[in-house]
Amino acid sequence: MLLTLTTTHRPATDLGHLLVKHPDRVQSFDLPAGTAHVLYPEADKARCTAALLVEVDPLKLGGGRGRRQATTPDSFTLGQYVNDRPYAASSLLSSALAKVFRSALRGESRDRPELAAAPIPLEVRVPVLRCRGGAELAVRVFAPLGWTVAATPIPLDEAYPEWGDSRYVDLTLTGTLRLADALNHLYVLLPVLDDAKHYWVAPDEVDKLLRAGAGWLADHPERALITRRYLAHRRALAGEAMARLAELRLADEPPADDSVETEGSAEAPRASLAVRRREAVLAALRDSGASRVLDLGCGGGALLTALVADRRFTEVVGTDVSSQALALAARRLRLDRLPERQRDRIRLWQSALTYRDDRLRGYDAAVLMEVVEHLDPPRLPALEDAVFGHARPGTVVVTTPNVEYNVRYEGLGAGRFRHADHRFEWTRAEFAAWVDRVATAYGYTATIGGVGDEDPELGCPTQLAVLSRTDTDIRKEETTR
Repeated sequence: MLLTLTTTHRPATDLGHLLVKHPDRVQSFDLPAGTAHVLYPEADKARCTAALLVEVDPLKLGGGRGRRQATTPDSFTLGQYVNDRPYAASSLLSSALAKVFRSALRGESRDRPELAAAPIPLEVRVPVLRCRGGAELAVRVFAPLGWTVAATPIPLDEAYPEWGDSRYVDLTLTGTLRLADALNHLYVLLPVLDDAKHYWVAPDEVDKLLRAGAGWLADHPERALITRRYLAHRRALAGEAMARLAELRLADEPPADDSVETEGSAEAPRASLAVRRREAVLAALRDSGASRVLDLGCGGGALLTALVADRRFTEVVGTDVSSQALALAARRLRLDRLPERQRDRIRLWQSALTYRDDRLRGYDAAVLMEVVEHLDPPRLPALEDAVFGHARPGTVVVTTPNVEYNVRYEGLGAGRFRHADHRFEWTRAEFAAWVDRVATAYGYTATIGGVGDEDPELGCPTQLAVLSRTDTDIRKEETTR
């Protein structure tokens, strides 16, 4: 089985430094089921190709004394020895990647650390890949990761085209990615497409999957299929992996606008948009003079952590409809380890924002940070009534994506939102109209701004509004209380 990895980064021979394999030598490595060879069919400043060739020994693959029998694509006994494993890319190739390119998979390079951290032009070719689900599935799993995918079905017999296609494809991936990301994509997805692991799947495979899938698997649209197949359809392991991925999604900010935008020069790395958004929300709360604050739809507790760190906020409440999100927020805040005085400042309540909740009344300020876009539009009036009409905090800070800015994100095609769970994303005019309508209906005044680098044509990536009740309204309510 064969995999080639090509770059046109100049000098292209830096690929040898990243892989820690010298282009002038052929190197061989023993594997449990055979031997892996690394060689360079071409290596000059303009173009460099590294080839990983894996020779499988069917006798080793079949299992020996004291070893577990291998899992093969076929269930009959001779399938251990008569199969496609020496010829078609599979989980065997994935295992070879892990052994031969271990440091590259981790993104480490002693000689070229800056290059290891940078996206470079790459082309990956796997000329024969067993793909259960066909070429269309190969596109579904690789394309969301930034690859341009060419998956050509291989005919059963070129002399007899009427026999149709085989179960194999000729796969070519092109894109500009970090080498470590590319290798981790292959490490996970080659066995997923093959769907026939050659070794016993133990519980530690969950950790391997999450480690290799860090930064991309939690938000992949095919994460359930990937998890199920990678873990050889073992239901308990797949369930554990999906639960841990769900926690990661709750803990992290939506990836599209967090990971792309940064601030500052190359010498001083720019803060992510997620950090800048939290700072903008905190600044608005400080300007309002609030001391008792609600974080509505708090998720995994990223903003709560910042609120608790600022002692001017004497009471901090996080609410979410998801009990799992609240449990994650509690772990993130380390509630079980905080001194009693600190712990008494914090409340975590399960509450749905589309229903009135008397516990939320009487607070100085509330935050809806990247929340409203997760609701179906017909449910927005219920949120407006529950927050602005019933809870009626003195100040409400709202942030939401600016859909006009999405064209600035590479890989975010027309009609796609920044997060898989978004039900809509507003233009600047649509957000301004919503804010004006809510302010007028519920007795608030509003100011609208943005967070992130401002594009002269498209505005900022994040929209921010601060809605404040009039002093008269607040005094009336305090007198009533």
